[in-house]
Amino acid sequence: MDFTELREAIEEVEAVDAHAHNIVALDSTFPFIHCFSEADGDALSYAPHSLSFKRNLRHLADLYGCQLSLHGVEEFRRLSGLQTISSTCFKAAKISSILIDDGIEFNKKHDIEWHKSFAQVVGRILRIERLAEKILDEELPDGSTWTLDLFTETYLGKLKSVANQIYGLKSIAAYRSGLEINTNVTKIDAEEGLSEILTAGKPTRITNKSFIDYVFTRALEVALCFDLPMQIHTGFGDKDLDMRLSNPLHLRTLLEDKRFSKCRLVLLHASYPFSKEASYLASVYPQVFLDFGLAVPKLSVHGMISSTKELLELAPLKKVMFSSDGYAFPETFYLGAKKAREVVFSVLCDACIDGDLSIPEAVEAAKDIFAQNAIQFYKINLSYGLTNKLTPYSVETKTNASDNDDSLVRIIWVDGSGQQRCRVVPGKRFNNIVRKNGIGLTFASMGMTSFADGPADETNLTGVGEIRLIPDLSTKCRIPWKEHEEMVLADMHLKPGEAWEYCPREALRRVSKFLKDEFNLEMNAGFENEFFLLKGVLREGKEEWVPIDSTAYCSTSAFDAVSPLFREIIAALDTLNIPVEQVHAESGNGQFEMALGHTTCIYAADHLVFTREVIRAIARKHGLLATFMPKYALDDIGSGSHVHISLYQSGENVFMASGGTSRFGMSTVGEEFMAGVLHHLPAILAFTAPVPNSYDRIVPNTWSGAYQCWGKENREAPLRTACPPGISDGLVSNFEIKSFDGCANPHLGLAAIVAAGIDGLRRHLSLPEPIDTNPHSLADKLHRLPKSLSESLEALQKDSVFEDLIGEKLLVAIKGIRKAEIDYYSQHKDAYKQLLHRY
Repeated sequence: MDFTELREAIEEVEAVDAHAHNIVALDSTFPFIHCFSEADGDALSYAPHSLSFKRNLRHLADLYGCQLSLHGVEEFRRLSGLQTISSTCFKAAKISSILIDDGIEFNKKHDIEWHKSFAQVVGRILRIERLAEKILDEELPDGSTWTLDLFTETYLGKLKSVANQIYGLKSIAAYRSGLEINTNVTKIDAEEGLSEILTAGKPTRITNKSFIDYVFTRALEVALCFDLPMQIHTGFGDKDLDMRLSNPLHLRTLLEDKRFSKCRLVLLHASYPFSKEASYLASVYPQVFLDFGLAVPKLSVHGMISSTKELLELAPLKKVMFSSDGYAFPETFYLGAKKAREVVFSVLCDACIDGDLSIPEAVEAAKDIFAQNAIQFYKINLSYGLTNKLTPYSVETKTNASDNDDSLVRIIWVDGSGQQRCRVVPGKRFNNIVRKNGIGLTFASMGMTSFADGPADETNLTGVGEIRLIPDLSTKCRIPWKEHEEMVLADMHLKPGEAWEYCPREALRRVSKFLKDEFNLEMNAGFENEFFLLKGVLREGKEEWVPIDSTAYCSTSAFDAVSPLFREIIAALDTLNIPVEQVHAESGNGQFEMALGHTTCIYAADHLVFTREVIRAIARKHGLLATFMPKYALDDIGSGSHVHISLYQSGENVFMASGGTSRFGMSTVGEEFMAGVLHHLPAILAFTAPVPNSYDRIVPNTWSGAYQCWGKENREAPLRTACPPGISDGLVSNFEIKSFDGCANPHLGLAAIVAAGIDGLRRHLSLPEPIDTNPHSLADKLHRLPKSLSESLEALQKDSVFEDLIGEKLLVAIKGIRKAEIDYYSQHKDAYKQLLHRY
């Protein structure tokens, strides 16, 4: 039989990975050998002698082109960096969507947002036992003890509050007390179970069977209400599990309970070694579905094939779904996907040979198993992701433009003066050489100013020396307005794998790591883009650029005139998975604002770079010039790039106050972080308002924030706390920084904000009272923010915090660039007008 069509279908299908876990940092204490085995302790020393270890190690050495040894693979990982190996693994795995159970507390695990660089849709599966443990670890405000009623109210409330933000629930009851779930556990038994758990002390670990059954049953009620599936661990796992109790046949009481007959249940891990039992359950119970992650690739080839065949002995093909059960290491996702494709191909070929399936039926089955069943089951929208979830730029689409011989790839970086620059290479060269080795770039490129393409004198950067621009493959995407062209953001390395101290993206990563390691916090950011749309006119034979209109703030006629342009811009951003929240005409002539959704700060900065590329290019396509310069016309309003800041911990916004008393509606960490930003704001301006023209914008009575103060919903204050719709009265979800403009390098600007916030947290700074009136009316009582770049540079030179956190050499370069800007524009009064072509 000719299986070419089946092989192609299996190799090409973009898989939905319906069950996985978080990836950890390279310096996590979780050992890499766990990539190959579920064993632990002394048993782990025998893992290298298993069939699956030897096979999977060979696959990784082939993928990386490195030495065939555990040390060789580990050394390659260390030199390449996590971002690069993750991009390599996910690209090779061809995974479109990942659903992550983030309930395993790996050392230095990355949150779900981090994974969004590598798949079109990344969503959360909520582990119910871990949620219950987190609740019981909390101290009650009055010092009282948890009761079953209070726990139930809190537990159900938290489940319902996130129900529209997750793809499903998961239980590990099999690990704790077994699968013989009693859905009619009495309140008395549950109360006794809770008492036993509380007596054991903290951190809480739930092992009491009655309480686990109670937690499971209450979760099913919520799942039924919100039509959420429940994933259930079945079959084998690590030695904490009593495999005698993990046979899915123990679920009969649950499956026969008519209250939950509509609850969709997924039996994970092929229920190995109970695969036949799982297949039987899926054949006779309409609510039972199957998943074969972990069995593939942890078994031998024969074991993987036999367990998958056993799943299909009785189970309908529409009920079987792929997952990698990837965890901790991106390699586990790759190995799971690779072996799953091989195993499913083998199983379906045998089914065709046996006469169970025709070739077309096998092709359909393959597409169902790897994608369609999960897409329908979990209600995954591959065009937009889950409602209310923000996704970073998408990974490469199915057919890459760079696969074509005539394609071009733009390698983009942002320099120290905030200018977006690119080198362009043919797609063939990109694939063969540049994607791994990068392209050369002179040291001088990070010392250039806004007025000249040469390094400023005091940057310590010259034309001597070269770095490598290494493409960050997770950001590679098609250019929406050009056929056969792509763009990718670049990191600056001295050599592949060794970051350059002057790299802006690396500076933001570095300072974000300080925030994460020291305080277990991540900063989220969302930018507002203000810009002018100008049209060219001839006056006395010379081309001039003038605003396209002179309409008022939020004018409908202003939007009518350019709605085709904005439809195209928003559609282009949508293809890049950059969320747009709203657009409106601003106060300036021909001025508009586009607000983007918030996400982790590194992605937010990347989003801003791509958004400016999109807006400028599509405006140019329509015969217009879009400029983000701070003060296009000195007699008109200015343009900012206001940024909204919030703090997250384990996926939850912790900037906002929660329970108990709070100052100003924000948490203690929120206040301390914001107080640090307010304290260092004069120096921060050297990063966020980087050219003399920036200070023509930051003046009183222009909603740009001219005084060093903050206010609640006060748009004349440079820092404004916000309470958007849906947030309880009195609470704030984030704060806005208004003194950030379109000439700023977004990565450096956010790095300065994170650094200032860290200082606030370290020193436990507190905020002064908010200003609830126009700050200009209190000019004699408030400190004026720098009126010029000279003043902000002076503030930066006196501020030692940034040197330690951002890096001494990079700081020297930034100061040198700013000094050159001051000198040049003080001598050339009209030179600012050329900024509209550079920004």
